[in-house]
Amino acid sequence: MLPEEKLNMILARFDELEAAMSGEMGDVASDDFVKMSREYSEMKGVVTSIQEYRKAREELSDLEEMLSGDELDAEMKELTELEIEELKSRVPDLEHQIKIDLLPKDDADEKNAILELRAGTGGDEAALFAGDLMRMYQRYAEGMGWKCETMSLSESDIGGIKEAVIKVTGRNVFSKLKFESGVHRVQRVPETETGGRIHTSAATVAVLPEAEEIDVHIDEKDIRVDIFRASGPGGQSVNTTDSAVRITHLPTGIVVQQQDEKSQHKNKAKAMSVLRSRIYEAERAAKAAERSAERKGQVGSGDRSERIRTYNFPQGRVTDHRINLTLYKLDKVMAGEALNEVIDALIAEDQAERLAEIEEAV
Repeated sequence: MLPEEKLNMILARFDELEAAMSGEMGDVASDDFVKMSREYSEMKGVVTSIQEYRKAREELSDLEEMLSGDELDAEMKELTELEIEELKSRVPDLEHQIKIDLLPKDDADEKNAILELRAGTGGDEAALFAGDLMRMYQRYAEGMGWKCETMSLSESDIGGIKEAVIKVTGRNVFSKLKFESGVHRVQRVPETETGGRIHTSAATVAVLPEAEEIDVHIDEKDIRVDIFRASGPGGQSVNTTDSAVRITHLPTGIVVQQQDEKSQHKNKAKAMSVLRSRIYEAERAAKAAERSAERKGQVGSGDRSERIRTYNFPQGRVTDHRINLTLYKLDKVMAGEALNEVIDALIAEDQAERLAEIEEAV
């Protein structure tokens, strides 16, 4: 059973925020109001769960008291017993939901995300698959009401992609996409294969939380900016001015290149955005590595060298190796329609692991 004292503290804090925001406690500074609004919004879910949990327990207690008396006829007694059984199964579910709501939040969950896709082993087929993955995420994002902006794109000669960087903006984007980092493997007969043999190729996905200037400060003396003329596949000129930008972050050795825009200023702004996100994610990964040394299990480390999923076209299945989940609806996953089933299962597994760790520690 959940500690009542802790639940009371949560409800008291929620009431305090509500009173402060409504002006009952005097004027609130604009910065403080923004922080309070965010905290209030984050607490709404758990407060609703607590209220439903307490209401269900109260109703259960009242019904059990009614059942223990002699005033109920046979029909009412049967109905009461059914209600009691229903509430007995609902109370643990509500209790579990409260525990999930109270898990420590990932500070990056509410951020936008930058997706980096790269063709891996498999030549042209790997590039085609990387293009398929890019479209899968774009369709999924569209279904979620998010927006996608292609920050850079390097296409292969036959219509695939060698590399793509896409910014996805919307509500809680990173929380949904963060477990997509890793190696995605495809098994299918390539369009260029005349013998009908199944080939295995791979593409790499990295998902970075979009970092703002407040998250990562980059000192000008720590970067080297190189300007050069942009070029397309096979040396074909993209534009005729020296507008492409390459930024090297000297302390970490991270290099970002941007050439899609005709404006040098825009290319530099985009490159800085990606650089900030890569530095931010590197810092997060270092902290996660420290924590994972103490963890018995992880859904995924976010390591882009980890093989996380296989897309088998002949069998029409998708398998996520981290949670042993197999779906025989490959077409719907690639269309972005059923990707949520995989993502939600990964989130649920991560929550279960973290909850188990907390309960073990208590």
